[in-house]
Parts: sequence; structure tokens; C-alpha cells
Amino acid sequence: MNTSIIDALKKKKILALLKNGQRIDGRALDELRPLTVDTGVIPKAEGSARVRLGDTEVVCGVKIQLDKPFPDLGDRGIFICTAEILPLADPNAEPGPPNEEVIELARVVDRGIRESHMIDLTKLVLIKDKSVIGLFVDNSVTDYDGNLFDACSYASVASVLSCKVPKWELKNDVPTLVPGEVSDPPTTTIPVSVTMGKIADTIIVDPNADEWKCMDSRITITTNSDGNICAVQKGGEDGFTFDQLVKCSEISISTGAKIREILKQVPGGNKC
Repeated sequence: MNTSIIDALKKKKILALLKNGQRIDGRALDELRPLTVDTGVIPKAEGSARVRLGDTEVVCGVKIQLDKPFPDLGDRGIFICTAEILPLADPNAEPGPPNEEVIELARVVDRGIRESHMIDLTKLVLIKDKSVIGLFVDNSVTDYDGNLFDACSYASVASVLSCKVPKWELKNDVPTLVPGEVSDPPTTTIPVSVTMGKIADTIIVDPNADEWKCMDSRITITTNSDGNICAVQKGGEDGFTFDQLVKCSEISISTGAKIREILKQVPGGNKC
């Protein structure tokens, strides 16, 4: 049977279920899929994590190294987040340069962490305007079943929380690595993103792959440990009403608090 026919039948079923407040996988409208977080999965990385959000799986690693600061940010270290979808994760994924969707994925994850001020970048400066420490966070999607925004965000946050920062000291104004000495990253909060989709007039949390194909619009809201919203990203052709935005904000705060308790259990998580 043609895949477009199968997709049409699935969408019809999803819409029919949503009219009765039900979802295709049996979850409540505001229910997240099971979330597991394992750290230390890449021995050679300074920090790493594997996140499973339902059947979506992401492996993330942190690379820490000396670098030059950005020209206009000489008093701050560097934080950069990237993402890729491996061909084995999804039949539609192809090797090569990232497409627009993957670029957006990396930017949304990066923005959520950056705007929460999770990492105090001012404490990663060795020589102002010359030498800083850079944290490079790389996400690899190994299995796709929808909602990569949250899966990659949780993996990135867990990797940063559990990473160890090598120590450099200045010798004659030259940064020199101190062998065997590391420290915890200068983290201040635990950002948590919650992605919601709108199908017709129904808001659902953590859409799976079938629901993702049916969405008219989506919104990802990131909150910090104080429950304050620090980043928002909207996608899709349709919009949200004011009442729907208020509802999404409330869901992101309440759901984010639950997810944050899980992230607090990873090494370093209880310090934020």
C-alpha cells in the first residue's frame, strides 16, 4: 500500500481519537512518553548522555578545549550546540550537510540552554579577549520517533551537568593544561524544554512521529529552575490563540518541573 495512503489513514484515526480526548498511543493529552537518561556513555568525551524519550533516542557528547573568544564577547567562554540525524535513525535521513530542520533543531536546543544562562560563561575566561574555554555539545539522533527538540535538549543538559572541565593555568601568560585536574562546570540552573503540538484545536505534549506529521503548528517553551520561561520557538503554518499560549505556558512549567527532577539525578544535577 502506498505510504501516502497509510499516512492519510493514520491522520484520520489520530483526528478521530483527539476529538474524544484520546491519543494514538494511549497517552493523556498532556502526558510525556517515558524518559530515561544515562550519562558517561562516551568514555573519551568530557561529558556525555544517552536519552530515550519513548522510542526516540539521542546520544550527546561534550568536547571541551581552549579557543579564541568571539570578537564581541571577549569576556565570556564559548558554548555551541550542534545536532545531526544519523541515516540509521530514520529512512528519510540522509548523510551530508544538515538541512533546515536539523539546523533549526540545533538552534532551538542551543537557545534554550543559552538563554537560561545555565552556564556562567564568564568563569570560562583565561585571558580576556585572547583565550577562553569552549564547550562544544554534539547531539546524534540514533532513533527517531518524533520530538527531537526535547530529546536533544535533555541529552545536552545532562551531558553538560555531568561533564568535567579540564584545568588550565597561566605560565608566562600562556594557558597550560594541568594533567589530571578537572572541575565541575559553572552551572547555575537546569533548563527544560517542553514541546507541544496543535492538531486541529487540540494541544498535545511530546508528539510522537505519527502525531508530528499531523501537526498544524508546534511550540517549544524552555523554563529554568525557578519556573521562569526563558526561550520560546514556534513552528508550523498555523498559529496559537492567546488562551492556547497561556495553556502551553502552564504546561511547560508544570511538566518541566517533573522532568527537572529526573535531570537532577544525573551527576552534577543536584548542584543547580
